[in-house]
Amino acid sequence: MSTISSPEIGTTATASLAVRPVDLADAISVDPEDEFPSVFATSRLVALMEVACARILRPHLSAGQLSVGIAIDASHTAPTPAGVTVTAEATYTGQEGKVYVFEVVATDAGGVVGKAVHRRAIVDAARLEATGKKRNGL
Repeated sequence: MSTISSPEIGTTATASLAVRPVDLADAISVDPEDEFPSVFATSRLVALMEVACARILRPHLSAGQLSVGIAIDASHTAPTPAGVTVTAEATYTGQEGKVYVFEVVATDAGGVVGKAVHRRAIVDAARLEATGKKRNGL
């Protein structure tokens, strides 16, 4: 399945999140002995960046399609405490075959907190979910 059209190079979209306690690094621990700081978790920053990129592709999807992240090269350069809003702004920079490429800059009230180059692919949602179940014996 292919898209109806591609975004124009330079198209932007944003995603914002007021950082909650559940978004902090110390909240994502999988073991009580793990120690992480009470600042915005890198995993949540990456998720916010993905959302901004996905918003650029959303108008270009056909019924039953969605976009999925396939690679990200991200840096998380400054801490953000709970209660502060982080905004990720994604810019579409082009296509590499079937892969869509974005540059993302995330900021809070204090300035830049992270940057990334993110790649997404467009897939059939039902097929993706079926493959996930099959490869796990479900």
